[in-house]
Amino acid sequence: MTDPILSVRDLHVSFPSEAGLVEAVRGVNFDLYPKRTLCIVGESGSGKSVSSLAIMGLLPSYAKITGSVRLGEEELLGKGDVEMSEFRGKDLGMIFQDPLSALTPVFDVGTQIVEALQAHDKALSSKAAWERAVELLDLVGIPNPQRRVKAFPHEFSGGMRQRVVIAQAIANNPRVLIADEPTTALDVTIQAQILDVIDVAQQETGAGVIMITHDMGVVAGVADDVIVMYAGKPVEVGTVDEVFYEPHMPYTIGLLGSIPRADQTSDEPLVPITGNPPTVIDFPDICPFSERCPVATDACLKAEPSLESTDPLVPTQKDGIDPSGELVFVHSAACVRSHEIEGRMIGGEALFPVPERPADAMGGIPREERRVVLDVKDLVKTFPLVKGAVLKRRIGSVYAVNGVDFELRAGETLAIVGESGSGKSTTLLEIMDLGMGKNLHGSIVVDGTEVTGLGRSSRRSMRRKIQMVFQDPMGALDPRLTVKDVIAEPLKSFGYEGDVNERVGELMDLVGLKPEQKDRFPGAFSGGQRQRIGLARALATNPDIIVLDEPVSALDVSIQADVINLLEELKLKLGLSYLFVAHDLSVIRHTSDRVAVMYLGKFVETGDVEHVFDNPQHPYTQALLSAVPIPDPDVERNRKRVVLKGDLPSPTDDSPGCAFRSRCPLYLTLSDEQRRRCDGETPMLVASDQGVDHANACHYR
Repeated sequence: MTDPILSVRDLHVSFPSEAGLVEAVRGVNFDLYPKRTLCIVGESGSGKSVSSLAIMGLLPSYAKITGSVRLGEEELLGKGDVEMSEFRGKDLGMIFQDPLSALTPVFDVGTQIVEALQAHDKALSSKAAWERAVELLDLVGIPNPQRRVKAFPHEFSGGMRQRVVIAQAIANNPRVLIADEPTTALDVTIQAQILDVIDVAQQETGAGVIMITHDMGVVAGVADDVIVMYAGKPVEVGTVDEVFYEPHMPYTIGLLGSIPRADQTSDEPLVPITGNPPTVIDFPDICPFSERCPVATDACLKAEPSLESTDPLVPTQKDGIDPSGELVFVHSAACVRSHEIEGRMIGGEALFPVPERPADAMGGIPREERRVVLDVKDLVKTFPLVKGAVLKRRIGSVYAVNGVDFELRAGETLAIVGESGSGKSTTLLEIMDLGMGKNLHGSIVVDGTEVTGLGRSSRRSMRRKIQMVFQDPMGALDPRLTVKDVIAEPLKSFGYEGDVNERVGELMDLVGLKPEQKDRFPGAFSGGQRQRIGLARALATNPDIIVLDEPVSALDVSIQADVINLLEELKLKLGLSYLFVAHDLSVIRHTSDRVAVMYLGKFVETGDVEHVFDNPQHPYTQALLSAVPIPDPDVERNRKRVVLKGDLPSPTDDSPGCAFRSRCPLYLTLSDEQRRRCDGETPMLVASDQGVDHANACHYR
């Protein structure tokens, strides 16, 4: 192996705070080699992003940074901002999480790429720089790069903006490319495309890549080496196969066990890591994971363990560094019991036992015999497309939802999936409005009552039956109200006649919160606990239906598993029905009974979740499922992806024909006669002829 491009030794980063010194990074060591990808994983607050910002020299001046960061023979730590500007953008490229914030909105994307080029090559002419900008946009897959180079960031979709950021990051062929959660806010199809683009960029530049992510599926697909961080310190390092197939740190095992998989059915609950990461202020000399570890012993509380080889026959040094300063990158774990762990077990028993599920309140009742709690027929929601700032003239309509039919029965979960802009959230909001929205057509029946024609009083009464849990738990809770007031609000609004304090305590206990915490404010709780508060509030009116809009997307993977298990427990105990929207298809497979795949305002495939996931019929569904990252390196290496090119067509076009044909891989293989049918005839949802509850809207499937 060649010499490392980047060598990090004993990196420490701390910040002053009112509570004391926050030790965000507490001794990170690694080497990065050309054309290899190192993934750094861990929960929020583990020190992943702070480590990358320290390497880039982007931390604030009050941060205290010690250790060594060597780029080849050049020591980077200690250099000022002006000195680091010689390396940033040239030898060190960075892809940020939010592309809209990373791009300047007042300049076109070409100007921003040209600036990155000419900042490090003063002799480069403007003409040559613009030609190079076009080449870079073409390399990262921007359609019509000669024209789009003059476009502004707001004229691009999220995925296209991220491509522009990648083009800017690789403009000067950097030796190191750091990607900080580059796919977190993207749809699965766009995520797969971005990961492919990063791979192309790596092959083009020969760079070593540091990928920071919480998505273990992404890690399985791109990583060569993995560092698992906890409480600011690496707790396991190794190759991707070693970490996934032979983990020796309980924290790593906990992360892997809390991940739902889109390629497998499981009737068992996920296995979450209980508790929350510690606050790294005046941290005691103990194992930082001991409070959450199910196999902790007295030895874990005597000293913080250092990284040691998981193979007793392989010698190791403290934290992987030998006396000469060389990094010994062998599979290592910071656990006093690592040698006892084999196959994610100790002594033949699982480290994290699978939680028990309560009895199903609707168990034994066939679906067709359960009552229909929500029935939606031919739902159409349009928004006016107007022209003119003063005398606004309607020139068309945006078809956000365009003829949707579905029913939800008691005790089941129906998931609506699709890319951003497909109409999922609009469908939920119109149902929650109970037919009050303008430009709305169709029928919404809640528990046998048509709600679109109800008066104000009747509609208010109907709201008891349907409640909502939002994506951002902090944004959905009033920070000025105590938990008691938040949960009691719907009780008082609907005139609850019982003891409100007692009911609040019951609800908190039901969602796994301690009733004695009721006088605390939302800001004092973790993200997962805040989502539990939102659930308690939604349950206050004893609803039949709970609408869930991306309820776990803002949570860490371990906390996500805990909330998913809670949702399942509540459904089984109370016989609830869920209408679930999420972009994470792995979560959908684990939580849902039925699924509807939505594209440009219409359902293109519906059915039982197992049938749709195991045997997808519509080309769009096939593309979505092929793009979902699977937390298994062997599976990821052998998967074939269906790559979608281009963005969603305009939702203002309601002309006949298949809306998916401009992106459909199948369309390219059809005869001219078959294509004419796709161009002129809108496909309808047609049930499978195999006698199963499965329908798709494709002429040739």
